[in-house]
Amino acid sequence: MFYYVDGTVAHLEAYLAVIDCGGVGYACRTTNTTLGQLTKGQRARLYTYLNVGEDVFDLYGFATQGELGSFRQLLSVSGVGPKAALAILSSVTPEGLAMAVITGDERSLTAAPGVGKKIAQRIILELKDKLAKEQQTGGFVPAAAGAVAGDKLTEAAQALAVLGYSQADIGAAMKGLDVEALPLEELVRQALRRMVK
Repeated sequence: MFYYVDGTVAHLEAYLAVIDCGGVGYACRTTNTTLGQLTKGQRARLYTYLNVGEDVFDLYGFATQGELGSFRQLLSVSGVGPKAALAILSSVTPEGLAMAVITGDERSLTAAPGVGKKIAQRIILELKDKLAKEQQTGGFVPAAAGAVAGDKLTEAAQALAVLGYSQADIGAAMKGLDVEALPLEELVRQALRRMVK
């Protein structure tokens, strides 16, 4: 329903940013990462997700489309609600989440308040399963010269796929990056920067 809200930051508090758009204040639940990029009185754009339920009508806002994509991916995991997804994305970046899923790093996920080992394991398992299914239906085939570079390129592509990006977008974002010289996390970070421009 809402793609983004764009206006003046009217109010900030833990997990909440109010954006004044033409005299209407939109209360957007958000992460610490997004809050850290906002300043009261300054203009901001938040990419949004509307959560509607029987007794719920909540708007969530994120500074980047990558963070919004990560939020949606987390919500697709059974047993993960908006509160847990916000907590996770307040303790890890979208690329950190992707790396945690790819490497099976439960610790990064359990660092978020209220996220236990079972939920962390479920997130890793379900998002890896989704990734495996996507790869079977037309996976990313790295065009790198060396085996190590090819492995790194494949892992970076998998991390971006976990965030919900299409194989075409991933291929375009990875084109021209120095795969051999960049560490894996920096490779993912640079590809993400290219995709959100």
